[in-house]
Amino acid sequence: MSTVTTKKAKSSGKGKMYNRGAWKYAIPAFIPLVLLSVVPLSQAIWTSFTDNVAGFEVKVSFIGLDNFQRLLGDKLFWASFKIGIIWAVSVTLLALVLGFGLALLLNQKLRFLGIMRVLSLVPWAMPPVIVAIMWNLLLRPTSGPIDGILEFFHVPGAKTDWLGDFNTAFPTVILIGAWVAMPIITVSILAAIQGIPMDMIEAATIDGANAWQRFRFITVPAVRAITTALVALNIIWNFSSFGLVFVLTAGGPGGKTFVPALFAYNEAFKYGNFGYAAAMGVVMALAIVLMLGVYLKASKREDTQR
Repeated sequence: MSTVTTKKAKSSGKGKMYNRGAWKYAIPAFIPLVLLSVVPLSQAIWTSFTDNVAGFEVKVSFIGLDNFQRLLGDKLFWASFKIGIIWAVSVTLLALVLGFGLALLLNQKLRFLGIMRVLSLVPWAMPPVIVAIMWNLLLRPTSGPIDGILEFFHVPGAKTDWLGDFNTAFPTVILIGAWVAMPIITVSILAAIQGIPMDMIEAATIDGANAWQRFRFITVPAVRAITTALVALNIIWNFSSFGLVFVLTAGGPGGKTFVPALFAYNEAFKYGNFGYAAAMGVVMALAIVLMLGVYLKASKREDTQR
């Protein structure tokens, strides 16, 4: 009986040379990324440990954790923090439900389907400030077309100040936020649905699976990965959102829509407390990381159990 010995082939080193050469093409894109993200983030973290109260043109002193200690006892900030969490979760879930439904609709064979797909992207393509101005005009209690339509059909709620009333301001802002977030969710889920092999759907139909069973056992698993990513990204975007809420309500009425980003903006640019505002930003960033960690861990555990 003979034995065969094998030798590990020697690497030519071309792969390593190729990787080193690839860096030359990546560096031009990497430098702006560093300048636009890492540098401002580092500056914000440093500012959070200082007594900067007038911007960056005066001498500042290092004060350690004083801003964070003050933040722990700031009831107004934690009230806005709670509003921010409710806002982020509500907008994300509502946009996910609406976007999923619209994706299923756009996956059907309908007339004018191309036009419908283009129109579904309009809210996402518009700048948040323009969206806010548009909805402010639409929802005016005396001259807005929405209240005019409600009054014409004698629907309860006509002449309501939707963005100025204590009871309606926050739900209205959530609806507008979901309207803005829905298109990217729709497009992403639609792409995942259209990536499902038709053979699989046809085989399930032949085996006797009804529409609900095909949706539950084929469509839902196919979009689970992209849905997880969309929820994570939307939580980040919505929790840190500023422009839409600022133009719609500026935090009112009575602080009902006072999200944390707006609170930090006021501290920095209205009261000049740049160090304190930077500490708020750091806490918000840590909160986002924590929320995403919990969410992704729960999603991974659920996938493992399946």
